[in-house]
Amino acid sequence: MDVLEKILAGTKVKPTAMRLLVLQFLLNKKVTVSLTNIEDYFDNSDRTTLYRTLKTFVENGIVHQIDDGTGATKYALCEEHCNCEIDTDLHLHFHCNNCNETVCLTEHKIPQINLPKGFTAENVNLVVKGICHKCSVQ
Repeated sequence: MDVLEKILAGTKVKPTAMRLLVLQFLLNKKVTVSLTNIEDYFDNSDRTTLYRTLKTFVENGIVHQIDDGTGATKYALCEEHCNCEIDTDLHLHFHCNNCNETVCLTEHKIPQINLPKGFTAENVNLVVKGICHKCSVQ
C-alpha cells in the first residue's frame, strides 16, 4: 500500500482514482490551494467531483479549510494525527499581500480562547497578512 492509500485508509476514505489524484496534488503543494487552483490543474475534471472530494477530505480530517480574506476558501493538508479541534489543533496562517499565497504556520499554535458563557465557537481562523520571505528578498 502506497503513502496515498495509507492516508486514506487511516481515515476510512475509499481510495477512488480522483481522491488519489487530488491527494497527490495537495501533497506536492507547500501553500494552500483553492478549488479553482485544483480545477485549473485537473482541467478535464468535473468541478462537482473535485468539490465533493475536498468536502470528503475536510469531513474526514485529511485537509482543513482556511478563510484568508481573499473571498475563496483555501485548503491545506492536515498534519499527521491532527484532528482539527478548536481547542487543541489550531494554527496560524500567513497570507502574502504581494504573491497572494497563503501558507500554514503549523508550528505557531493559536492559544485557546475562553468565550463568555452562552457563546460556542464553531470555527476559529487567524490569518496574518504581510509580505512572505520569498517576496521580501526580491
